Amino acid sequence: MDDSNDFDLLLAAARSGDETAMQRLVSQYEPELRIVARHRLGPALRPHLDTIDLVQSVHRSLLIGLRANRFDISSPEKLIGLAVTIVRRKAAKHWRHLKRQQRLSSQDEAGDDFVDTMLSLQTPQTDVPADVATQEVLAQWLAGLDNIEKQLITMRLEGHSTAEVAQALELDPDVLRVKLSRLRKRLRERGFVDELL
Repeated sequence: MDDSNDFDLLLAAARSGDETAMQRLVSQYEPELRIVARHRLGPALRPHLDTIDLVQSVHRSLLIGLRANRFDISSPEKLIGLAVTIVRRKAAKHWRHLKRQQRLSSQDEAGDDFVDTMLSLQTPQTDVPADVATQEVLAQWLAGLDNIEKQLITMRLEGHSTAEVAQALELDPDVLRVKLSRLRKRLRERGFVDELL
């Protein structure tokens, strides 16, 4: 939709509960959203969460947010960006929930390797050299972390909440949030999933 007035009218109709308007909005972001959802789930989450279910969950969150006027969406691009952000966060939340359940039921394998975990959450490359290069980049990045950062990452990947990590590592929660933010940024810069932390 090129005309911003048309988009504004469509958005207003969707906010008021017009099903046709909502379907037209969904058609603008759903194709890209499915691709991102499929990629974000990776082999580790696919057995536990279906791409279609994840995408429908995003639709529901967007619909609720639109009706409550919580989102500032001024263009189709912002709508797509918001949908992609929501799908990433939902996938990461589901991963943490799954790991937390495994940990609490003592079914989690001890000593999960960070590199293997991160790779299992991303769709494999089509060629082996690219996967090997990715693995080497992650391993080098991990080797450069201090002990607290390694423990922080391990605990977050195991499904521990931020408060639990702060208490276990005897860190001020604000200090922990800063460390997490920096770790996420460093992961993003290298092209890896950062929402898991």
